[in-house]
Amino acid sequence: MPAPHARLAGVAVHLPETLRTVADTESLVAAASTGFRPPPGLVTRLTGVRQTHVMPDDWQASDVAAAAARKLLADTGTDPGDIDLLLFAAASQDMIEPATSHMTADRLGLRCPAFDVKNACNSVLNALETAHALIAQGRYRRILIACGESPSRAVRWSVPDLRTYLTSIPGYTLSDAGAALLVEASAEPGIIGCGFAADSASWSVGTLPSGGSAHPRGEEHTYFRLDGVGLRRAFERLGSQVLDDTLERLGLGWHDMAAICVHQVSEPYLEQLADRFGLPLDKIPVTITEHGNAASASLPLQLLRARESGRAAPGDLVALVGLAGGISMGMSVIRL
Repeated sequence: MPAPHARLAGVAVHLPETLRTVADTESLVAAASTGFRPPPGLVTRLTGVRQTHVMPDDWQASDVAAAAARKLLADTGTDPGDIDLLLFAAASQDMIEPATSHMTADRLGLRCPAFDVKNACNSVLNALETAHALIAQGRYRRILIACGESPSRAVRWSVPDLRTYLTSIPGYTLSDAGAALLVEASAEPGIIGCGFAADSASWSVGTLPSGGSAHPRGEEHTYFRLDGVGLRRAFERLGSQVLDDTLERLGLGWHDMAAICVHQVSEPYLEQLADRFGLPLDKIPVTITEHGNAASASLPLQLLRARESGRAAPGDLVALVGLAGGISMGMSVIRL
């Protein structure tokens, strides 16, 4: 009996209703800081981001993940009892122990195996690769990937000076968001192929240090910090080889894609990346300006927008291009 293929049977996203504009953020920073006021509009000028989504105060990462998953199960008519495996995939988590997959499964009433897949903003993309491999091995037939991002909890509000503000700006562009993908066995390939690369020597360019053995305690380590210049240089060194190699191996080109979903950290950097890697901008659903950086929920959000707008239809090829701290880069090509 031939090994089963895997296909993406559905995708859903949950975006919290509460919006925080850049002006709101600037006011909060000014109120919490002594002797420092953020330059008006600087965040938008540097990143293109105008607003972000913020989840309720009593919600956790597992809540936004479960909200997206409930929507997906309803949209696809899938009974929770039909899920064979839950993968929680996000940069965020409810706590260090246990794995957030278990809190998410509990909220959904699932009784299947569950574990986390964590690789910064490539978490969902790596979970898709994991689900594909497990289905191809015949271990499971229906896998739910649930993503819950809660970066609003790691924002620095009290800022002493402009230098600190500049390293904190990426945190002001991050959105809370949930996403869910249903991957199931199929007779024909739906997940066509993928490829990944990493430059792990560059791990220090973006960190949220708290909670691990390096910094188990201390408020100073609870904020997301990013060296934007260092991150850009790291990805320039890594280059597009993994993307080029993956397309060549699959016998495809960017022109074959109905849509190209690319992780978006800022609008200017997205344009630079498209120019450097030869990505046609008209095929990229731009979400960064109105929805902020949704971390690993960014690719599912773009995929959903591409489908809703009619840019990508059943049978079309779509590329998911991931960029993440660590640093890592990857791509998955799927047929809808």
